[in-house]
Parts: sequence; structure tokens; C-alpha cells
Amino acid sequence: MGAQLLKEAATKTNDAAGDGTTTSIVLSQAIIHEGFKNVTAGTNPMAIKRGIEHAVGRIVTELQSMSQPVETRERIGQVASLSAHEEAIGETIAEAMEKVGKDGVITVEESRGLTDEIEYVEGMQVDRGYISPYFITNSDRMEAAIDDAHLIITDKKISAVADLVPALEKLLQVGQKNVVIVGEDVDGEALATLVVNKLRGIMNVLSIKAPGFGDRRKAMLEDIAILTGGTVISEETGRRLDSATIEDFGRARRVSSTKDDTTIVEGHGSEDAIQARINQIKAQIEDTTSEYDREKLQERMAKLSGGVAVIKVGAATEIELKERKARVEDALSATRSAVEEGIVPGGGVALVRAQRALEGVEGLTSDEVVGVNIIRRALEQPLKLIVENAGSEGAVVLNQVKDQSDDYGYDAELGEFGPMLERGIIDPVKVTRSALQNAASVAAMVLTTESMITEIPEPMSAAPAAPPMDF
Repeated sequence: MGAQLLKEAATKTNDAAGDGTTTSIVLSQAIIHEGFKNVTAGTNPMAIKRGIEHAVGRIVTELQSMSQPVETRERIGQVASLSAHEEAIGETIAEAMEKVGKDGVITVEESRGLTDEIEYVEGMQVDRGYISPYFITNSDRMEAAIDDAHLIITDKKISAVADLVPALEKLLQVGQKNVVIVGEDVDGEALATLVVNKLRGIMNVLSIKAPGFGDRRKAMLEDIAILTGGTVISEETGRRLDSATIEDFGRARRVSSTKDDTTIVEGHGSEDAIQARINQIKAQIEDTTSEYDREKLQERMAKLSGGVAVIKVGAATEIELKERKARVEDALSATRSAVEEGIVPGGGVALVRAQRALEGVEGLTSDEVVGVNIIRRALEQPLKLIVENAGSEGAVVLNQVKDQSDDYGYDAELGEFGPMLERGIIDPVKVTRSALQNAASVAAMVLTTESMITEIPEPMSAAPAAPPMDF
């Protein structure tokens, strides 16, 4: 049960920042270990919790003040290389970000070759994911993906299967099984029918909710239709799903969807129609007086005019390919975190330097101060463990680092002291912040829990003995 709690801290950190799982576990263990010693000695656990929360708030503020922006390709490459533990991956991610922009869409796929490749394709990402997890095609990444997809685009909520059947039958008649439905919602009988057809292998189906709300939703559906060469099927324009033809359906090379967003790659819309739509949005941007509307219009224009970078990961064997692909995905998430909130010195140095935020804490009870001191000591653990895992004396190196200032730290790989930022040993602020916040949250819950209740697993019966073999 304790392991599951630590796993929760690590998982939440990874979901938020794409890295920092080990840091969150190390910090959790340190806080819980110190906390139990003080609770056993008679300190009030609720006061310790308040002290921990107070200290974490100050540390987060200090980390944000230490943050340095990530703006150059070189710095982006350093962050990605450090996360992936491979310089080549860092260079690949830096190149992709340079091409599509820091806010551009980058996806990761498996390559059939031995080397990594970057492919740039026209695409669009919307902030709506799959309606049901039953549409997932890759359970490791919790992703649903449809290649060579036909898109049925409508502003209608689909509940009755009778609304869908005519359109699906028309696709099946021309041998098309890969279908993506973009609509206000799909539920009830219609959703159940799609799921059953997907599970039976009759059709490769994915259903996503239409992005946006109100008039903006209609405009974004029209954007998707123009990008994919389809038509929005709307009763407002006198169109119904049962009257839709093959020509009304959009086309795309690939549509991939997570629970949060969907990426449409290589829509079959004409360049002239897409450019005309972009020009129309530009005119709306010039005419609008609302800053919010202008921001949303610019976002739509970027989705239409921007592309998608596809990093194709290569390797010699299937096992190596899976492992490298996972590292590229983690490094990409960590790099986005660095671009979003900046970087701090790595190697555990930032947490040690952030201890200064806990000096001269006032207005707390003695038991709450204990919680602050628990965090103070826990902040030293990542650096000590990095040093000890490299074969050196953690306490000795820690004291030497604390005697210095700024980004001076220990390069565990080379066994040398020096400036961390200059050496490219850096951590995204978001990773460090998320690791600390999630670790403190789990640890505080453990320290204030009197007892835990769980089901006792049923004993498994022993497997029958194998019959004797007659040679």
C-alpha cells in the first residue's frame, strides 16, 4: 500500500511534467521518514502537515524566482538530452521545436529504420480527446489512433444508432473501415454500437467531442472540415447525417487522440481553401476589439497554418525501439515543461539553494516549525543520493556545495565540481516543482493517517504438479 502511494506521487509528477518520477519518490521517502520520527516523539501530525505545506509554498516561490528562460536551440537541446540521457535525442527534439515553434505540435512514432528521422506534415491539434476509453488502440500510451481516416463532422449530438447507420454503411460499401466521428457528443445506443463494432473488428472507429463552445465551436468544426476536405453536416444548413454522401466526409492520413486532445495529420483539404480560411480569420482578427476573441482567433489561425513535426524513432531491435521511443516521449514532455516555466541548476543543486527561502520563518508554532525543518532536510536528499550512486560521499559533497553559491554543484558523471548551467546540467522548474508538491502531498497524507484498510487478497491455489516426463 505504501508503494502504491509513492507510485501515485511519481505518476502525478510524470503526468504534469513528463519527468521527475525518481525525485518525487526520493523526496516522499525523506519527508515520511523524518515525519514519522517526529510523530513518534510526540509532535502533532496536523501541525507538521501545516508546516510542510507552508515550507513547500515558500520553496516553490523561490524556485520560480531562480528560473531562467529557455529560448535558444542549444538550451532546448541540453534539456532534452539530459532527460533522455542521449545527446542525439536532444538534438532531434531541438530541431523539431525550432521548425514548428515552441507551441507547435510534435508527435512521436516508431520508424522502420535504424536511425531517428523528423517528418514535417500539415496538421491540427484540438483540445478534445476520445469520448470513450474503449476506442484506445495503444494501451501503453492510452492513445487512440486511426490511419487513413474518413471524418464525419457534425454539430449534432448523436444518441440514436439510426442517425449513424446510413453514413457508416456508405463507407463500408466503398471498402472504408477507418472512421472518425467529430460531433457535439456521442452517447447511448450510438456509442454502444460504435464500441461493439470496434471491439469486433468490423470498423476502426474513433469518436471525439467537437472543440470549443457556441459560435466558436461551429467555426472550429468548419476549420476541421476545410482542413480535411469535408463538409460540416448541420441541420442549420438543411443537412442531415442520413443524407450525407462520401464527398461530405473529410480525409486525413492519421488522427490520434488522447483523453485530453486530438491531432489531425495531413488533411486532404485543398491549399486554396485552407489559405482562404486563414485570410478570413486574419480579417476577423483585425476587426475584433476583444482581446479574448483576438487570442482565440490567432489560436485557430495557428492550428490551420502550422504543421505537425513527427519524430520517427529508429532502433536495431523491437525492445530497444520501445525503450528509446519512451525516452523520446519523456524528454519531449520535460522539454515542453522547461520552455513553459524555465530551468534551474540540476543535480539537486536547485533544491539545496532554495533552502534559503526557509530562513527566518516567523508566525509558526514550534510543531509547525518541525514540519518546515523536515522539508529543509528532505531538500538535500536528491543531491546526496545522486552523489552516493556515483560512488562518492554524499554528506561531504553536500557540505562543499552548500559552502558555495549560485549554480555551483557536483557533476556526478565526471566526478567534478563546477557551474551546473554551464555544463548543461539543468532541470525544468516544472519538473522540480511538481516533484516537490506531489511528494509533500502524499507524505502529509501518510503522516496524518492513523490506519489504512485494504482487502486481503485471496490465497492463490498452487498449480498442479507437472506429470513425470518419460524420456
